[in-house]
Amino acid sequence: MQSQRIFIAGATGVLGRRLVRLLTERGHQVTGMTRTASKRGMLEQLGATPVVADALDASAVGTAISEAEPDVVVHQLTDLAHLRSMRNFDRSFAGNARLRREGTDILLSASRAAGVRRFVAQCYGGFLFPEGGTRADVGEDDPLDPAPHPTFRAALAADRHLERVVTGATWMDGVALRYGAFYGPGTSMSLEPPGVQSEMVRRRQYPIVGDGAGYTSFIHIDDAAAATVAAIEHGRPGIYQVADDEPARASEWLPALAQVLGARPPMRLPVWLARIMAGPAVVEIMTRASGVSNAKARRELDWQPVYSSWRAGFAHGLR
Repeated sequence: MQSQRIFIAGATGVLGRRLVRLLTERGHQVTGMTRTASKRGMLEQLGATPVVADALDASAVGTAISEAEPDVVVHQLTDLAHLRSMRNFDRSFAGNARLRREGTDILLSASRAAGVRRFVAQCYGGFLFPEGGTRADVGEDDPLDPAPHPTFRAALAADRHLERVVTGATWMDGVALRYGAFYGPGTSMSLEPPGVQSEMVRRRQYPIVGDGAGYTSFIHIDDAAAATVAAIEHGRPGIYQVADDEPARASEWLPALAQVLGARPPMRLPVWLARIMAGPAVVEIMTRASGVSNAKARRELDWQPVYSSWRAGFAHGLR
């Protein structure tokens, strides 16, 4: 593989750090952007050239990308540090949605001005709501619910905006990656140090709602990083769903995770009570969300996850 100049926005995040390491090990020249000056040293230790800029400052981002002269820009920006509850989903995800909209547009504008040839962006496929009801195998081209529950509308509209503007650009190759729900070291579902979700399961604060028939598609963080490297190096333009082979109903994966963590089985809440206590987003995800198919990513990115099922991943990949 020929060495490329790669610019990563969000380079100090849980996935960004892995990408920096993997890409530098493969001989690429990586510039990592962070908004926190104290993280420059981390990027240097990982082998990247650090640059400090606020992702929503168009002038600063434009200067950073222009000076780096990258072949590829990778958008891994998230704003989930203050996420503690999904009771007010739209409020909790407002910062993240803004990065999906404004942050994406700023990065694209700067990339176009700098003559970038490829743009790879993070999106989310951990839960989707397709037309026609709950499914385990939603594909990239399947139509999604045009009127999701109001609590999701802003976040999902921001995701669809990102996918549309990235893959619709005609001046470069645009790739949008719908990642499944991350688990593994450094994520909220980990053992060392204890992740937020793992601790909630341990304390029986993560109940199964209703019948627990909603699906979640999972992906180990290292498998997500490997798929992203493949997309950077040779992915064709389009949307790819990066998840394992086995979407899981909440009624299956939550008890299995509790067992791995040595916790008691999760409690069960009726829908009416969960709507009051946890909010409508939790109810919708637990009872109506769909899983995704990873067939396109396997086929076109020449990628396969080490943990093809969350069952093995939970047992062996959380530490």
